[in-house]
Amino acid sequence: MPEGDPTGDGGRIGQVSFSSAPTERTVEVDLEAIRHNLRHLLEVASPARVMAVVKADGYGHGAVAVAKAALEAGASWLGTAHISEALDLRRAGLDAPVLAWLHTPESDFAGGIEQGIDIGVSGWELEHVVAAARRLERPARVHLKIDTGLGRNGCSPELWGDLLDRALEHQEEGLLRVVGVFSHLAVADEPHRPETDEQLRRFRDAVAVAEDAGADLEVRHLANTPGTLSRPDCHFDMVRVGLGMYGLSPFSDQSAEDLGLRPAMTFATVVAGCKEVPAGQGVSYGLSYRTERPTTLGLIPTGYGDGVPRIATGGPVRIDGRTYPAVGRIAMDQLVVDFGTQGLVGTDRSPLGHRAVIFGGAGDPPVEEWAAASGTINYEIVTRISGRVPRTYLNEGPAGD
Repeated sequence: MPEGDPTGDGGRIGQVSFSSAPTERTVEVDLEAIRHNLRHLLEVASPARVMAVVKADGYGHGAVAVAKAALEAGASWLGTAHISEALDLRRAGLDAPVLAWLHTPESDFAGGIEQGIDIGVSGWELEHVVAAARRLERPARVHLKIDTGLGRNGCSPELWGDLLDRALEHQEEGLLRVVGVFSHLAVADEPHRPETDEQLRRFRDAVAVAEDAGADLEVRHLANTPGTLSRPDCHFDMVRVGLGMYGLSPFSDQSAEDLGLRPAMTFATVVAGCKEVPAGQGVSYGLSYRTERPTTLGLIPTGYGDGVPRIATGGPVRIDGRTYPAVGRIAMDQLVVDFGTQGLVGTDRSPLGHRAVIFGGAGDPPVEEWAAASGTINYEIVTRISGRVPRTYLNEGPAGD
């Protein structure tokens, strides 16, 4: 139920002021929050360096803007899943070290090598990278990935020696340099799980085998955000931070604030319609929600076409300092809130045209509440906000805490 009746200082039908509200829908990204989070994670990881992971368009925040802010705050590296994402960073003028680690046979290995992008290699990619390097007559920089237990990409331990031998043979030919060894943690967001200890052991063994074979490594990296925050023994030369840089907690029992992080994304819109309805009024497809009493319904112009999960009925919306749950089924372009009171339409208490925050930072609904309503995780919610929602950047110039 709503926390109380909405109040406001405007909003009569035909006389609505939109001056203080976003245009239709917007994602506001606070770049100073990104810098703050990066600086905090640098302190936690020290003396290890930090790779700022900006894959998936910077977890929905905008890869280029986030990458610039992270580098301003002290990040040494950038990380993407795909070479195409890394090439976008180069086209934006970013010349910092970048690693890309997820490939298909159609990946632009030559473009990556030509643009000085480090390439993660788990096995089959090695010969594609070597072929591209041979054509370009330019050595590739590769990071060999060992699967320490996550079971996705990464070389199986029993094939590690063979991968190393082949890579170092190509290094002798001048076609590549093995500059890194890395892996990825599976359960670091559950610090009590013993599997992280086993992954750490396997990673140390793989590094030792590589160094014994003659690899002159620049970077060894294993820790993600939860590993950075909870396992200093996993820091090695560099940590890779994604989630934490965006001000989101990886832990179920600790908030971003508990961890010294600031959420960077606010997703906001405006109230697009208000309607007085009787008791028993059904709402949205399926009529799964019916009003208990005569009330005012508010139409919020965002839905699963913008990335709001269709199943997230009950997700919070903040309007005029009060929070209301989404009622009824969420549609492609809209959802509905029940203001819980009558007599708003056509009065100076009408919320029509007022700012409606889906999630944001302090004082706004946390993204975790939308994740809970959807049965998912906070970083899926921020990443899925679609490109139809414009991104607006706050604090574009570096400022400091």
